[in-house]
Amino acid sequence: NPDVLCNREIKFDIFLHEAEKLGADFVATGHYCQKGEENGRFKLLAGADKNKDQSYFLCQLTQKQLSKALFPIGHLQKSKVREIAQEQDLITADKKDSQGLCFIGKVKLPVFLQQKLEPKEGDIIELSNDLQIFRDYSRITDSDDYNRLSKAFNYKESDGEIVGKHQGAHYFTIGQRKGLAVGGTPLPLFVIGTDVEKNIIYTGQGDAHQGLNKNALFIEKNEVHWLRDDLKLEFGESRQYDVRIRYRQELVSSTLHMHEEGLYIHFSKAMTGISPGQFAAWYNGEELIGSGVIGH
Repeated sequence: NPDVLCNREIKFDIFLHEAEKLGADFVATGHYCQKGEENGRFKLLAGADKNKDQSYFLCQLTQKQLSKALFPIGHLQKSKVREIAQEQDLITADKKDSQGLCFIGKVKLPVFLQQKLEPKEGDIIELSNDLQIFRDYSRITDSDDYNRLSKAFNYKESDGEIVGKHQGAHYFTIGQRKGLAVGGTPLPLFVIGTDVEKNIIYTGQGDAHQGLNKNALFIEKNEVHWLRDDLKLEFGESRQYDVRIRYRQELVSSTLHMHEEGLYIHFSKAMTGISPGQFAAWYNGEELIGSGVIGH
């Protein structure tokens, strides 16, 4: 997620260091989140405006970075911020909410990638929900079999039929619906897998497709990050948290299990669109506790 990485590597690393060189004690940002402190530990808390809460974007911060952060609008509703901006006659008072990446300008990310990467035509393959690998997954009865529950589906070209063409598998992520340009199906097509090496996109009909919904995910040991390092799980320990895998997603009650090879997250209900390379973040109530890069 570019926003998460930008905050970790730029705003609260390079930029923070430059600010400190100039004698600054803190860096204030416009993120809709809040900061608390208890017994010398800093807490990253959700913003008061739950529809705009941006704590997820700061899920990779450290205690040191958070200690230097100020979030002056985190306790306000977005409507109140606009009202204050209008009272102060700021030119941004009625500006639309930014949704792109600040470091590439006003262009949207897919367009930016198309400008930088050569198009490469490949096949869009549709997979039936009745495929054997999906039937096998639905039959897993041992809820403690986290490895099988989180394991990536391995698709083959022969598993389905070609229903269209795309201009580059690297433009798509699991759970994506837009940009496929394939019609005529009873239910909308969603991306359920990508093979960048072979330049193939695998799709399934409807958001209830088994290829889009899984009960667990896995994070490699070296990709697990604890903002609250005093709450770090040790090998063999488990704990309940609420988890999201994308910005503004509803939190899902989950159990985290720390194994020797890494962290397994078992959801209380199937999670839609788990995409390797994205970030999972876990919360205790309003507080973000930790995060990690999804492996599978």
